[in-house]
Amino acid sequence: MKYSYFVVAALILGITACTTSKPTPPPPPPSEPTILTIGGKKITTDEFFQSFTKNQFSDDTTKPTGISEYLQLYTNLKLKVLGAQSAGLDTAASFREEMASYRQQLAQPYLMDKALVDNLVAEAYERMKQEVRIAHIMLPVSPDALPADTLSVFRAISELRGRIIQKEIDFESAAKQYSKDPISSPKGGDLESYFPVFKTIYPFETAAFTLPIGQISNPVRSRAGYHLIKVLERRPARGKVQVAHILVSVSSSATEAGKIAAKAKAEKAAALLQQEAWEIVCRDYSDDATTKNEGGVLREFGPSEMVPEFENTAFSLKNVGDISAPFQSNYGWHIVKLLSKKPIESFAEAAPQIRQKVTTDSRSEVIQQALIKKLRASYKIVEAEPIREAALAKFDSSILNGQWKFIEPLSATLDKKELFRIDNESFLVNQFLEYVRDFQRPAAPNSSPLVVGQRYYRTYLEKKLIEVEEKNLDKKYPEFKALVTEMNDGLLFSQTMEANVWQPSLSDTLGQRKLWEQNKQKYQYPERALATILVSDSDSLLKRAQESLKSAPYQLRRKGTDLIFDSKSTILTEKHREALVDVAMTLMNNENYVVEVSSFAGAEEADSVSAARLKNAIKALSGDGVSLTRIIEKDNGKYKPVATDTRNRRISFQYFSSSKKDLEKALNAQKTGVISITDGAFAKGTNAYLNAGRWEAGMQQVNVNGKKAVINIEKIEPARIKTFNEARGAVINDFQKQLETNWLNQLRQKFGVQVNEEELRKLSK
Repeated sequence: MKYSYFVVAALILGITACTTSKPTPPPPPPSEPTILTIGGKKITTDEFFQSFTKNQFSDDTTKPTGISEYLQLYTNLKLKVLGAQSAGLDTAASFREEMASYRQQLAQPYLMDKALVDNLVAEAYERMKQEVRIAHIMLPVSPDALPADTLSVFRAISELRGRIIQKEIDFESAAKQYSKDPISSPKGGDLESYFPVFKTIYPFETAAFTLPIGQISNPVRSRAGYHLIKVLERRPARGKVQVAHILVSVSSSATEAGKIAAKAKAEKAAALLQQEAWEIVCRDYSDDATTKNEGGVLREFGPSEMVPEFENTAFSLKNVGDISAPFQSNYGWHIVKLLSKKPIESFAEAAPQIRQKVTTDSRSEVIQQALIKKLRASYKIVEAEPIREAALAKFDSSILNGQWKFIEPLSATLDKKELFRIDNESFLVNQFLEYVRDFQRPAAPNSSPLVVGQRYYRTYLEKKLIEVEEKNLDKKYPEFKALVTEMNDGLLFSQTMEANVWQPSLSDTLGQRKLWEQNKQKYQYPERALATILVSDSDSLLKRAQESLKSAPYQLRRKGTDLIFDSKSTILTEKHREALVDVAMTLMNNENYVVEVSSFAGAEEADSVSAARLKNAIKALSGDGVSLTRIIEKDNGKYKPVATDTRNRRISFQYFSSSKKDLEKALNAQKTGVISITDGAFAKGTNAYLNAGRWEAGMQQVNVNGKKAVINIEKIEPARIKTFNEARGAVINDFQKQLETNWLNQLRQKFGVQVNEEELRKLSK
C-alpha cells in the first residue's frame, strides 16, 4: 500500500505541475569542441582530426606531419577555399558541372552491391583460365517484340533443341538449315575462333563457359534473338603477348604491281634486320605512323583482339627477341618481334582490371538490376497506372524510327499529372515524355511501339529511382559526404591557386625578372666540368667511339640503298626515285641526321657523268623537302677499276649525325658490346665516373665497379651566377611562393583566424 501511495502521489504531483507551469525543455546536446574558426565558420576538433589522420603523411615521405604543422596547412587550405567561395567560383556554371561529374563518379561504389561485384570478379577470373570455341544456332526476335512473338520464337528454338537432343537432326545440319546467322550458318554454326572471357554478352558467355563439350544449351536470350550454344573445344588460356611490328600497308584498291611492290618492301625490311637494329628498320620501312618512331611497339593483347593471322603469328614466337618472317593480313604485310609473353596474372594483379570490365560490360545490367531491386524495397513507389497507360498510348509507329514527336499541349487528363511518386518526390507525365523525345533511338526491326514505350517507362522510372538515391547519399553515408566536401574544396583550391598564384607567376615576366635581380646570389651554378663520358665493357668499342667523336657530324655506319645506273646514263629511274624517297624519309624522321651523297663514274664514262648523276640526285632530294644544308655532296668521278664496273656506276648514301646519342645507338646496333655516351655540364659529386677521375681538363680513363670509362673534360667552368633564362624555372618557383604568402596574408586579414590553443594541446599530447 505504501508503494502504491507514493506512485499515485507522484502522478498527482506530475499532473498538477503540468497544469500550473510549462514543462522544462530537455537540455540542448553539448556542442562539439571547436579547434579552428575562420571567417566565422567553426571547424570542430573531430572534423580536423579526421583530416589529419587521413593526410598526415605527405606523398613523398613516410615521415608524419605534426599536429601544429598540419594545422597551418589545413588553415591555409580553408582560407583559400573561403576566398574562392567569396569570389563566387563555386557558383560558376563550369564549376558546378565539373563538381556534378565528380560527385557522380564518387557515388558509383555506393550504387552497386559490393558482394555481387566481388562474386562476378571471382567468376570472371576463373573463366580467364580457358578459351572456348563454340557453335550456335540463332533465331531472331526483337528485344521489343510483342510477348506473343517472343513466345513463338522461344517455343520454336526449344522444339529445335528437343529434336537435336533426340538425335532427329544433328546440330551442324540444324544450324545450316535453321540458323539465321549468315556468317556461321553455312559452317554448321561454328564461329571459328576461341572466345576468352568478356568477348560476348554475359548470358552467352555463361552458357559457353559452363557447358560440357558437345552439350547443347537451353535457349539463351540476346538482343538479336534466341540462341542454342554448343561447345566444340576448350583450351588453356594463352595469356598475353606484347610485340613490335613493321607494317607495309596494302590498300584494298592496290594494283597488282602495288601488291608486288609492298611484298618486296617487306622482304627488303626483313633482310635488313639481319644487319640493322630493329628500331632503325622499323622507322624507315613501317607504314604505321603511330608506332614507327617508337620501335613499332604495340600494347599487350590476348586472344581475339587482333586479326587471326597476326594473333597466331605473335603467339607462335617462342623466345623474347624472336622475329617472324613477313606474313600477310588484310591490312598488308607484317613483320613481328616478340617483346614479352605473359601467362594469366594472379588474381590480385588481375582483379582491378577485371572489376572495371565487370562494371562496364553486359554484367553491368545484372549489377544494376540488383540495385533497382534493393531500391524498390527501400523507397515507397506509387505508380498512377491509368495515367501511365494513357501516356504510353501516345506512342505510335514513329517511335520505332526514333522520330516520335512530343506534341504539346497535352490534354487536361495528362498535362502535369503525376506519373509516379518516389517517397515524397513527384514525377510528371510531361517529364517522362520529354525524356523519351530527347533520348529515343531507333528500335530493332519487328519491334512493337507498345513494348518500346514500356521499356522507356521502365528505364525512366529506374533512372529516377537511382537519382533519388544519389541525392540521399550524403544523409546515408557520412564518409560519402566527407569525400564530396574534400573534392569540392580541392577543386576550388585548384581554381583559386590558378587565378591567384600559378597563372600570375607564369605571365608576369617583369615580376620574375625583378625577383631575379634582387636575389642573383641565390641562383648560381657551382663549378662544373664540361665533359663527354664514354662507358663500355668493350675496349674496342671505346676506341671506335673515340675515333668517331673526333669529327662532327659523326659517321653512323648506316647507309642508304645505292642507285645503280646503266652505262653513261644519268637519268633517275622510278626505282631510283623510290630509293631517294626513302633517304628523304630517313632524314625527316631524324632531325639530327645529314647525308653524304657520293657519285661515281665507271672507267668507260666521262667524269661529267658522275657530276650529272649527283646533280640529279640532289635536285630530287631537294624536291622531296630535304634542305641542302643537310646534304654533303661528294663527286668522286671515275673510280678504281673493279672486276665488274657496274658498282662504279652508282650513287651511294652515308648517314652522319650531330647527336652523340645517335652515334651511341649506331655503335650499339652493331652488337659488339654496349656503350653509353653522356655529355653535359657536371657539378662535382654528381657523376660517379667524374668523381673517380681528376678534376682537370683533358682525356683520362677510370674504372668504376668493373666498368671502364673514358672521360674527356673540355674545360672546368668556374662557378657563376645564372642568367635570367637559366634561372627562370627556380625564379618562377620562388615567385609563386612569394605570391602565395602575400595572398594568404590578405585572406587572414579579410576573414580572421582563431585557433583554440587548448584543443590543439589536447591533440598534441
